[in-house]
Amino acid sequence: MTFKRAIRCAIYTRKSSEEGLEQSFNSLQAQREACEAYIASQKHEGWNAITTRYDDGGFSGGTIERPALQKLLKDIAAGEVNTVVVYKVDRLTRSLMDFARIIEAFDAKGSALSPSPSSSTPPHRWAV
Repeated sequence: MTFKRAIRCAIYTRKSSEEGLEQSFNSLQAQREACEAYIASQKHEGWNAITTRYDDGGFSGGTIERPALQKLLKDIAAGEVNTVVVYKVDRLTRSLMDFARIIEAFDAKGSALSPSPSSSTPPHRWAV
């Protein structure tokens, strides 16, 4: 019997405006649920969602100076995260230069960025 390595998955969510965040169910929660479902579909590969939440509500994707993203990058550097799951890549950043920096930080620790949860493509490192 072969055992799969446990893959610690962080879910990162972002919404540019604060509009609607006060609702009982909002965009951040919808993104999280889709990502959780995707992680659950990969459980046979050893994927498990970590409990730490990385939610940036009301922050633009045009900068990486966002509290939850900065915490996520620190946790990746500390080796606490193997894979980052995002609903869509533009939730992570809208800047190609920042995307390259983020992927560089992922690569430095061997972390990966997942494709969209609706994709059947396995997780991989992105090349810019």
